[in-house]
Amino acid sequence: MKAHINGAWVETKDKIEVVNPFDQSVIDTVPRCGPGEVDRALAGAVEGAKIMKSTTGYDRSQMLRRVAVRMNEMVDELARTISMEEGKILAEARTEVTRAAEVIDLSADEAKRLGGEVLPLDGAPGGAGRLGFTLRVPCGVVFAITPFNFPLNLVCHKVGRALAGGNAVVIKPATDTPLSALKFVEILLECGFPPLAVSCLTGSGSKVGDPLAADPRVRKISFTGSRDVGEHICKVAGLKKVTMELGSNSPLIVMDDADLERVAEATVATGFANAGQVCISTQRVIAVKKVYGDLLDVLAPKVAALT
Repeated sequence: MKAHINGAWVETKDKIEVVNPFDQSVIDTVPRCGPGEVDRALAGAVEGAKIMKSTTGYDRSQMLRRVAVRMNEMVDELARTISMEEGKILAEARTEVTRAAEVIDLSADEAKRLGGEVLPLDGAPGGAGRLGFTLRVPCGVVFAITPFNFPLNLVCHKVGRALAGGNAVVIKPATDTPLSALKFVEILLECGFPPLAVSCLTGSGSKVGDPLAADPRVRKISFTGSRDVGEHICKVAGLKKVTMELGSNSPLIVMDDADLERVAEATVATGFANAGQVCISTQRVIAVKKVYGDLLDVLAPKVAALT
């Protein structure tokens, strides 16, 4: 697949192979973008932000609604792409697609009701009979950095909100799983979003991520990934809005009055889904001594039955 940069689909001489983690077969290739592609993407995004700012909330809502409908029509195709590049089973991949479509549908709702506040000013000297008001305005260019474990849903979490708010967005998907994001960009364009409003660059964090994060034309960064990378992005970002989602550390605590059958079912469902690569998965099980052995007896056959 090609990258989408400055309103056009772009190839580069150097390619990145996208590999199926199940059998190591090469599924596709994507461009290995660098500083030149970054600069062109940002130049287009600045113009795209102007276009998006001038669109009405109603128009943004209608476009997002069409995207959600189209995603639901393409569930099987998108799920197979996710399964091939990320490795999750098709059932989990289909769930990701339908959830991602719901995220876009919710973004369509929010596009119509973004507003400010009216504030009484009579709590300050000279404020009697006066009102203040706030307006929400677009940030401008939003840089969305997404991880491999939910390559469509987490893109939608960032891009849906950005477009609903009247921004342009530059997506940097995980290098291992870029195909879902690129297919999502195709859907956005098919459903009426301006080509300059969305770019998607494929490449390494050092060659693509760092220069995008540091560039003053980017006014907002949204990142999901590891703590160390998040800290690095904050250091290079400078004075811009930054949102970090840096995983979790999730214990499941089992007390002596727990229903061990339910505990075991929850542990298998939340600890092993997507091979455990879920921010809110069960990452540690802490059981009181009284039920520890019994819990192992119930849990072990359920884990052994996993395929």
